[in-house]
Amino acid sequence: MVTTEPDGATRSSTSTVVRVVWGVVGILLLAWDVFEAVKHAGWVYPAAVLGLVLPELPRLAGLGQRQAPGRLAPRAVPLYNLLNRPLIPFAIMVVFSFLGDSPDDIAAPFTFGMSWLTTIALTRALGQGLRTPDGRLR
Repeated sequence: MVTTEPDGATRSSTSTVVRVVWGVVGILLLAWDVFEAVKHAGWVYPAAVLGLVLPELPRLAGLGQRQAPGRLAPRAVPLYNLLNRPLIPFAIMVVFSFLGDSPDDIAAPFTFGMSWLTTIALTRALGQGLRTPDGRLR
């Protein structure tokens, strides 16, 4: 559910407890991301950075369109909602956990999925989340 602020902006009505849980999960995942990047280096760095920015890239589709405060451009909503579902990066992490002969083989794709999940968790902790077709928070 979404509430409207006096200035017309929208804010998520997700409970504080749920937001705190997402925040704790996000912080733990971020610490794990840094640990994995330092431990494995190499291709893990760009994979981690890509995972951190990927869920927010659909916002670029709305550049140049005037939107009400707190709204996302309607043309960006389907991709934004798809990339902000936790199941997709979690599935990437699980699949790549069982592939490869050594931990170094799976480090980059696993860290990519974990970084993606980190971004989702931290944005949910900040009260953001999935959007309605017109760009408002659900």
